[in-house]
Amino acid sequence: MASRYYVVKEAAVPEVLLKVVEAKRLLDTGRVQTVNDAADQVGISRSSFYKYRDDIFQFHDNAQGVTITLAFQMEDEPGLLSEVLKIIAGFHANILTIHQSIPINGVASLSLSVQVLPTTGEISDMVESMERHRGVRNVKILAKA
Repeated sequence: MASRYYVVKEAAVPEVLLKVVEAKRLLDTGRVQTVNDAADQVGISRSSFYKYRDDIFQFHDNAQGVTITLAFQMEDEPGLLSEVLKIIAGFHANILTIHQSIPINGVASLSLSVQVLPTTGEISDMVESMERHRGVRNVKILAKA
């Protein structure tokens, strides 16, 4: 059976998995030298670390240099798309494509293909900034290529 992948918000991820990600970061940055030290520092067992280490990763760390597709709806207001594009530019991501539907009942559907670069900030922060912007609705990460 092929692996299936999901993108979920941090709030939906069980604490043990977040601790595994933190333990991996400690090891990768050299702040600790052993799995035992990393597991002790974040408060999980070594068996939990080994059980989940290959199945959980921080999205941004593995998304650099790839393309993500975002889908969302936004109100039909002059300048709103420009403001959303400025948010993306502010995170140093590269916009590859923009597809927008004709607004129906004052709401347009959009999809954006965005290239995530080594200089791009946290993707989750970018999506949250877009979601919080007045007039923007339902931002979703549809795909990663």
